[in-house]
Amino acid sequence: MPHNAYRKIQEADQERILLLSKAGFPVNRIVKLLEIEKGLQPGQLPFIEKDVRNFVRTCKKTVQENDALLNEKRESDAIELLEACKRMTEKDADFVYEYTKDENEKVENIAWSYGHSARAFAAFGDVVTFDTSYRSITYGLLLGIWFGMDNHGKAIFLGCVLLQEESANSYSWALQTFVRFMRGRRPQTILTDLESGLRDAIARELPNTKHVISIWHVQSKLASWFSTTLGSQYAEFKAELDTLCHLERMDEFELKWNHVMTQFGLVADKHIALLFSYRDSWPLSLIRGYFVAQAMTAEYSKSVDTFVKEILTSQTCLHVFFEQVGVASRSVNQAARNVQYMHMKTCMPIEEHAQSILTPYAFNVLQNEMVLSLQYAMTEMPNGSCLVRHHKKLDRECLIIWTPEDELIHCSCKEFEHSGILCRHSIRVLVAKNFFRLPERYFPLRWRLESSLVPVDDHNVLTSRSDCVRAFHSLAASLLTESLTSKERFNYVNRELSSLIDRVRDMPAVDDSAANTAPSNVSESFQC
Repeated sequence: MPHNAYRKIQEADQERILLLSKAGFPVNRIVKLLEIEKGLQPGQLPFIEKDVRNFVRTCKKTVQENDALLNEKRESDAIELLEACKRMTEKDADFVYEYTKDENEKVENIAWSYGHSARAFAAFGDVVTFDTSYRSITYGLLLGIWFGMDNHGKAIFLGCVLLQEESANSYSWALQTFVRFMRGRRPQTILTDLESGLRDAIARELPNTKHVISIWHVQSKLASWFSTTLGSQYAEFKAELDTLCHLERMDEFELKWNHVMTQFGLVADKHIALLFSYRDSWPLSLIRGYFVAQAMTAEYSKSVDTFVKEILTSQTCLHVFFEQVGVASRSVNQAARNVQYMHMKTCMPIEEHAQSILTPYAFNVLQNEMVLSLQYAMTEMPNGSCLVRHHKKLDRECLIIWTPEDELIHCSCKEFEHSGILCRHSIRVLVAKNFFRLPERYFPLRWRLESSLVPVDDHNVLTSRSDCVRAFHSLAASLLTESLTSKERFNYVNRELSSLIDRVRDMPAVDDSAANTAPSNVSESFQC
């Protein structure tokens, strides 16, 4: 906090004086240190001890005055935020909020959520992301936002909290409040950043919830932790850590971890100790068995990031921030999803069947697994299980256990347990077993069209001209087969079809109302 009034003390010296003062150095020692640093004899500085003492005293007074003003504004803003919450309860009976006060009866922490968020949690509360990446929106408060993922792969807003401090107790209150907001329901899995206080709070408040730290959060910290320490070795270290993360077995991870850290001289590093203490939450070897939907994908992370940046477009007062959150939460939770199915790629009956059940997002993920399944070879074992491997051995061999009487299939890759989407290895086996439809249990409700928060028009399921043609040919082929079994059937079909053609010709070529409301990709695909 340089002061121009102290012209004898240069700006660089002012900053050095303040730094030493904050570190606890008395004024006489500060002067001696400056003389030594500049190589000057005692008394040769352009200022004297009295100047330094006056400068430090004035700075402290200014800081105290600024802090008092800031505290006063924060208290006023917090009261306005509470008033905004009270007004919202009058507009929305399902809106909920809670807050705590400190020992001086000042607002300390506050959290809120909406009725549409609780309803969304009822459908998609199995996996929750608690994002605490942002602080200093206003007054340095910690911002925490709870997100879920809908069946279209998009982030949905579940709740928001502002905390005065990052402590286990503060996080515990936030988690307790969130559970109350969600009407007592708890997530199956929660994804968070690396934060010891939050980790302890989750263990205490959500003991039956799996805690996962997204690899994105780990990777985002590596450069600040190790790039300077390791220098030219940093890129190699980062690659080694990525390999460690993707190892198949935990015992293999721990063995190679020690080797890598010794290789780069990081055995005693505090950040390495922190990562290793969290090893039950981030290496894929362990969390493959945890259900995370698709919340660890880059697309989902971008969806969350976009929401947060939208509400943090400017540093603003708390009640305006509250309004921004409300607008953004409604738009993200209630917006209709663009329905964009991929064209059929394999012509397998299971592909057509899956498309009729899953959302475009989930279907496209499953379809990719179907396409890749064609590159795998299957070997049946004497005990009834199967080994599946890539024809070029590009990845590891997987063991498939198949129980025909219950139509149960389990793959050692654990992809279905991890995402709710059947893996390429299992699909390869089911196709070999002459399955033309995947068993119902492998279409989880959270990925089905019927679970959408916003209803999807039936005609939106078909989104390309080729899909329309394929569906029509399928109906026509069935109709022809059935009509040729008897003369009576043939005459009936012929008569009804002739009548149907006449009625269709009398219909308008374009439905104006539908053309105005349908998504552009749908209206274009139905044009002749």
